[in-house]
Amino acid sequence: MHWFTGILTFIVIWWLTLFAILPWGNRPVENPEEGHATSAPAKPRLLIKFGVTTVVAGMLFALLLWVIEAELISIRDYIPQT
Repeated sequence: MHWFTGILTFIVIWWLTLFAILPWGNRPVENPEEGHATSAPAKPRLLIKFGVTTVVAGMLFALLLWVIEAELISIRDYIPQT
């Protein structure tokens, strides 16, 4: 995998992982102020979630890179030879 493709792949995996991790542990505010959303989390803990996202995305990227480099799955198997 080319380094630029690797960076873009990691970014996509990171964002997908972030959206999966964002709802973890959210509790709404018990008494929201006037004009605030009732579903807004009391303590979003974004720095912890960014750290967890980075670690999980790194492991998923390493797994994907291993699958690609070991040629367990190859797009070349599905392209007809002319």
